[in-house]
Amino acid sequence: MEFIDTRAARALTTALIFVLALGFLYFARNTLIAFLFAIFFAYLVDPAVSRVQRVTKGRGAAVAVIYLLLVVLLVTFFFFVGPEIARQAQRLSQSLPSLIDQVSSGNIAVTFGIRHGWSAATIQQLQVFLAGHRDELISLAQRIGLRAADVARNAWLVIVVPILAVFFLKDGRSFGEAVLTFVQTKPQREFLEGVREDLNTMLAQFIRAQLTLALCSFVVYLVFLGIMRVPYALVLGTSGGLMEFIPVAGPLVAAVVILGVSLLSSYPHWVILLIFLGAWRLMQDYVLSPRIMGRSLELHPLAALFGVLAGGEIAGVLGVYLSIPVMASLRIVWRRWRLYAEKKRFGPLNEYSFGTEISPRQ
Repeated sequence: MEFIDTRAARALTTALIFVLALGFLYFARNTLIAFLFAIFFAYLVDPAVSRVQRVTKGRGAAVAVIYLLLVVLLVTFFFFVGPEIARQAQRLSQSLPSLIDQVSSGNIAVTFGIRHGWSAATIQQLQVFLAGHRDELISLAQRIGLRAADVARNAWLVIVVPILAVFFLKDGRSFGEAVLTFVQTKPQREFLEGVREDLNTMLAQFIRAQLTLALCSFVVYLVFLGIMRVPYALVLGTSGGLMEFIPVAGPLVAAVVILGVSLLSSYPHWVILLIFLGAWRLMQDYVLSPRIMGRSLELHPLAALFGVLAGGEIAGVLGVYLSIPVMASLRIVWRRWRLYAEKKRFGPLNEYSFGTEISPRQ
């Protein structure tokens, strides 16, 4: 008579290992985030490295050449544009406390109302409303400041990520082959090879598409804000381009920041600015993103929203950025696992590739 059910014991052991793995991922999330960003950076520059490798005949030399070119481009950009961005950012940071005080006290309603010809009753109502919600406005400003400080604390990633990416660029393929050596059966090896190929395709498309969209936003914001003489145009345009890297929430935050700073600075043409922000968002969502991003993610909007909220709770702003590719990666693993299970039950299926559905062999 057996006192221990072996199937139940295996199930409990598997569940325990799974829980321990989740706990490890949670407590080591900061280190894992650095490695994930390094992988993303490697995917971004890998095409250029591969092209240069044809000339240098060596992977390491090609990586060194690309990194040297990137350093030259960054130094050139910050030499010509960096000082002006720094000056505008300093002026904005110095004026923000007084602007926030004007809003929380309600005095901004008087200035704004007189400039736009509002009635005295309307101005008074807005002033009373702002003054009555002074504590909430101050609390909101403090939370925004904490988020900004959280981003600043992760500035070390700017240095660590490119260094880690060197190893993925140079030895990434050998890492993948080493993982496959631990698999003994052919179906499991096919499963892992399929997951690896699909992840390579998805991540490469996603990173390059995000960079393209961010560059488009950066250029469009700078040109339009400069032409319209919006205060702190360089700072706002740069922040708008950077926010494009954060899926779903980033573009909305960028629009709110640009419009909010303009209103607080008493910018007179805020209606035109609002129309531009709405039109550019529509252009991004319905024209540029579908063409550039293509079917690289194939995520349902509800799944994307869940990923963004969960990522923000787990790892803050960086978690928001990583949420979409992580959710897309989980979807790839799930679809490949379905194919693996179907093969075990019914025999060979049509070859599955990223972006296609699973279907039985005809």
